[in-house]
Amino acid sequence: MASIDMHSHHSTLRERIVEHVFVGEALRTLWQRGITDVEVLRSEFDAHGYDLVMGRGSVVRHIQFKTGIRSKPAPVSVGRALADKPSGCVIWICVTLDLDLGPFWWFGGAPGEPLPDLSGFASPKRIGRREGGDRPLRVNHSKVPAKHFQRIDTMDAMLETLFGPLPHDAAPVVADDAGAEA
Repeated sequence: MASIDMHSHHSTLRERIVEHVFVGEALRTLWQRGITDVEVLRSEFDAHGYDLVMGRGSVVRHIQFKTGIRSKPAPVSVGRALADKPSGCVIWICVTLDLDLGPFWWFGGAPGEPLPDLSGFASPKRIGRREGGDRPLRVNHSKVPAKHFQRIDTMDAMLETLFGPLPHDAAPVVADDAGAEA
């Protein structure tokens, strides 16, 4: 079992693992439903408020991931640039010490709808301090309280939140006698 110290000392690695596991679980769940018309695009850096883009049909989601070992999110700093994306959202993923995922916490609009208005939320302070000791505001971010996030317990429910109703009957994968798909 991993220790809590590993999570803080290797936080960037942890975030990458959680993102990869999330994408893998999402794609596997869609596959099991017979859905293969999905795209996943990764951002090289987080300058525009999102970490990942997932698309299915006409719904394109710019997703900002947050992670934590808590059972629900603390206030979340959301980049205001995410609100400029057509269907931006934030997914806060609870993780165990061993990086099991869930539940998820959602902040976003319906499929095809923009991120809820961020103008009513205050700007958070930067983590680092200036030379004089003060912590300036992150003027391009909004601090969204946890009460604005909706709990989502399963990957199936998360995907329906992202993309709308999905077929529940997976198309069977048929293999020929040699083991190759027909």
